[in-house]
Amino acid sequence: MLESGIFYFALTEAGLHSPHSPHVPSSPLSINTVQYNLSVEPSEWAKAHFFVGIGTVVTMQEAVASKIEEIAQRVAGSEGLEVVEVEVKGGGNHRFVRISIDKPEGVTHGDCELVSQQVGTILDVEDVVPGGRYTLEVSSPGLERKLLKPQDYQRFQGKKARITLRDAVDGRRNWEGTLAGFENGDVALETQPGKTLRFPIGQVQKANLKFEW
Repeated sequence: MLESGIFYFALTEAGLHSPHSPHVPSSPLSINTVQYNLSVEPSEWAKAHFFVGIGTVVTMQEAVASKIEEIAQRVAGSEGLEVVEVEVKGGGNHRFVRISIDKPEGVTHGDCELVSQQVGTILDVEDVVPGGRYTLEVSSPGLERKLLKPQDYQRFQGKKARITLRDAVDGRRNWEGTLAGFENGDVALETQPGKTLRFPIGQVQKANLKFEW
């Protein structure tokens, strides 16, 4: 249950913020972003346990992110939205949870607010975030959204993309081109007319759409 602390709501495109907010974030949020700072009293379990070591913290962050993603998928799916990514950073009283959502016609402020409120309520009730104090941000993935899943390469076939590989191909790790599909576990990228590069999706270190002005 949300018992005390800060409530912050921001719509950067409209330039609005709650009069109850004690501060404005030091860096601007992305367009179509809703951010809340939530504070609840730590559970007895959280008070009684301590986590030592970087590996343990990383594992805990991954477990928390996985649980949050499960909740976000449930909420977003019922509203016809896609969860692109869930990130959990920081620790203690400075934990930051970012949820990126999308839909074919584009995400609105209303979508971000709805997901933020519903997911935040569930996180609160189920005491998902250790320590109970965190900042929750829900936003669109932006024009140069990350490509994280096999279906992303299919959905955005024909779009420009930047891809960084784990191992060099033809002496290069960084490639740009037009997405040419995904088949049998391989990503196809047309790097120039008539030349298509194919590589296993496991070879991709990072990938995102390339917006052309």
